[in-house]
Amino acid sequence: MRFDILMIGGGIVGLATAFKLQSANPRLRILLLEKEQQLAHHQTGNNSGVIHSGLYYKPGSLKARNCVNGYHQLLNFCEQESIPYQRCGKIVVATSSEEIPLLDKLEERGIQNGLKGIRKLSNRKQLQEYEPHVNGIKGLFVPQTGIINYKKVSEAYAKKFQEANGNINFGEKVINIIPASQEIIVETDHNDYKCRLVINCAGLYSDKVARLTHPELNVKIVPFRGEYYKLKQSREHLVKNLIYPVPDPNFPFLGVHFTRMIEGGIEAGPNAVLAFAREGYKKTTINVPELVETLTWPGFLKVAGKYWKTGIGEMYRSFSKAAFTRALQKLLPEIKEDDLETGGAGVRAQACDRDGGLIDDFLILESKGIINVCNAPSPAATSSLAIGDHVADLARKQL
Repeated sequence: MRFDILMIGGGIVGLATAFKLQSANPRLRILLLEKEQQLAHHQTGNNSGVIHSGLYYKPGSLKARNCVNGYHQLLNFCEQESIPYQRCGKIVVATSSEEIPLLDKLEERGIQNGLKGIRKLSNRKQLQEYEPHVNGIKGLFVPQTGIINYKKVSEAYAKKFQEANGNINFGEKVINIIPASQEIIVETDHNDYKCRLVINCAGLYSDKVARLTHPELNVKIVPFRGEYYKLKQSREHLVKNLIYPVPDPNFPFLGVHFTRMIEGGIEAGPNAVLAFAREGYKKTTINVPELVETLTWPGFLKVAGKYWKTGIGEMYRSFSKAAFTRALQKLLPEIKEDDLETGGAGVRAQACDRDGGLIDDFLILESKGIINVCNAPSPAATSSLAIGDHVADLARKQL
């Protein structure tokens, strides 16, 4: 079977890219392969559903450019396709004087990234105008932040892709890619395909797919599990919308926070612990070969040596509900351990280079006949249509 483009991965980035390519040129023969029996089953379907504003990201970075662009495209798409979302805003809260310079830097970044309407909250009284139960000394209100169900967005991308003549095959895991002079052969566990271009959007396995043609690849996906609690319904009144801490600038995670969900309920979390499998949504899920790969990767060993105290704290909170509660009480002192019920979990595909760098920006690597999206963490869902544009442009140049 021959195609012009073969997409690997049915998460939100792969679907957005396929949709952008196919809708621009319905004559292209595009096939999307997904190893599961459903779309958006992993990172996309297990995130907190936040529409990110672009507040956190270094101006000029791929994250910053694509988040702001993708944000507007996403809202327009949702309006056109009648996908529910809410632009409710969030507050970022400083709970100590040491966090105030970082809060000021966040405001500067937001303004540089084009966000309008950010409001400084100079004291607890102003914070409590937005969140009456919050604790803090200063903060920012960011009006652009919203909530949505990204699985529904992904399903809408897939529908538009298929309506434009795109094809999706489920239950096919890519096991080999063989570049040839005129075409590329992609082998799955069920079929062989020939194509002119392969686009790898395999998420948690993006590095493994990339290594099929680039064995010298200098990055490896390290899986981090984020675990959530839910507030009991009787305590949901403590949170109106979204409450975030000031993040640690040295760590690519935003810290435990409170998120109102589009379909109801309040999530609290996540923490960030090393997952013992790339699809390790439970503490008890262990894939020994994958875990050994992680623990022997030189970059991970350097990360562990640098952030071991942070890592121990995250692991402790993973096993101690009391410790998790204390972390939440920094933002909401009224929260009690009994207010929390076990929620879901997601696994973040975090690219780590050989030198111990946790890749913070989107990472897209290109060679003849192959485009590898090797790092697309948050805010990739918000940015998906903009990332799709970027990858589609690279693809058109190759074709």
